[in-house]
Amino acid sequence: MNNYLLFFIALIPIVWLMVSLGVLKMPGHKTCSITLVLTIVLAILVWKMPVSQALTATLEGAAMAIWPIIVVIIAAVFTYNLSIHTKSMDVIKDMMTGITTDRRILVLIVAWGFGGFLEAIAGFGTAVAIPASILAALGFDPIFAAIICLIANTTPTAFGAIGLPVTTLAKVASIDPTILSYAVGLQLFALIVIVPLILVMLTGKSVKAIKGVVFISLASGLAFAVPELLIARYMGAELPALIGSIVCIIVTVAIAKIFYKKTAAKDKVNISLKEGLTAWVPFVLVLTFILITSSLVPAINKPLSAIQSSIKIYNGPHAKLSSFIWIANPGTLIILATFIGGLIQGAKFKEIAKVFWDTCMQMSKTAITIIAIVSLAKVMSHSGMITSIAVVLVAGTGSFYPLIAPIIGALGTFVTGSDTSANVLFGPLQVEVAKNLHMSPYWLAAANTGGATAGKMISPQSIAVATAATGLVGAEGKILKATLKFCLAYVAILGLITYFGAKFFTM
Repeated sequence: MNNYLLFFIALIPIVWLMVSLGVLKMPGHKTCSITLVLTIVLAILVWKMPVSQALTATLEGAAMAIWPIIVVIIAAVFTYNLSIHTKSMDVIKDMMTGITTDRRILVLIVAWGFGGFLEAIAGFGTAVAIPASILAALGFDPIFAAIICLIANTTPTAFGAIGLPVTTLAKVASIDPTILSYAVGLQLFALIVIVPLILVMLTGKSVKAIKGVVFISLASGLAFAVPELLIARYMGAELPALIGSIVCIIVTVAIAKIFYKKTAAKDKVNISLKEGLTAWVPFVLVLTFILITSSLVPAINKPLSAIQSSIKIYNGPHAKLSSFIWIANPGTLIILATFIGGLIQGAKFKEIAKVFWDTCMQMSKTAITIIAIVSLAKVMSHSGMITSIAVVLVAGTGSFYPLIAPIIGALGTFVTGSDTSANVLFGPLQVEVAKNLHMSPYWLAAANTGGATAGKMISPQSIAVATAATGLVGAEGKILKATLKFCLAYVAILGLITYFGAKFFTM
């Protein structure tokens, strides 16, 4: 069959996803399930994939979706939900907002620093919903609060939810997660420094608004970017955004207290050291557990990593074992840390268990969506559908393909609402194209992740979270119109970085 015909047939599931989610406004769990069935049918009829291979590819995707992706998402949202239950989030809010009354610095602390931290630890809309609601409560225009938090919630999503987008991409594309993390960190470095400056200008509605806060804006960006790059280079995907956001918050708050102390609120809430530490304890435990079980501590990492099961699920050619690490994975560690943290905060075990159960129920439709999208990505990959798309894209763009690589990632997040899902959907495609172009697969896979962070600000799902948090349901069109131009500029910059940086990244 003609390559171009195969290309257009392979695009059918992707186009259907775009139309059903973006135009028909169908719920994700329904449209992704329909798309999975459509993909299986096309793989069997057009690409002549045996039925048993199509079904086992689907099963392989479902298993990967459940462990660890869905477990990590449930664990991260559980941490957030428990902090609401124990009222520790109220203390955290007071700590964040009691430092300054300068709206530009508040945006840096709340939307950029604290939003980045929430994205790193939880993701899943919390990094937009919580900061946007705080800013609205502080007197910011609700629409502006929604827009500013959507723009701030871009670069941190690459390593959001304890690095889930990058670790998942590495797994589905069969590449090394640490090298991929480094490539992502390099590509996003300049944008991480630029975004805080943009946020300040938007807050002051003028380029001149940067006057007087250039130092703190640059420091806030560099404090996030430098640790993120170093952690990504030497430790992998789990901690770059988490460490980066923590350093960013500390540096931004310290500079605000030292150099902008005259802007501090006169009636700020006094929070004792004990209250502050107690409020943050689940997040501190999460960080501690992930650090001590990482490869930095081989004495703990090796025995815990050995507690795993490996099974061959897909029965087609080039099948690999699927491995499930039971304890030394972020999901298990976050759940354990949150239970202990909740007990320290004074919650009863029964209460914590109920919050956990409620979180699982809350995530049920999301679980269906993720299972469907990971499964269809596996079917597309194993059947050769991804290869059919890659062959034509390479023929059409040739050596200029890196310029559009981030656009594909952005499209994935726009469609699915998730950086992780965008990586699952298009990551294998980027790796396939890189091989055909004799480029580093890590560089183009990283471009997909970077592009996916841009798509986050225009994703209908992200905008829905923002409008719900600020009581603006119905204003989605306004917000999309405002964020779209920033998304296009972001993707253009990233395309240039990808194109010109490709020849230098040879790892």
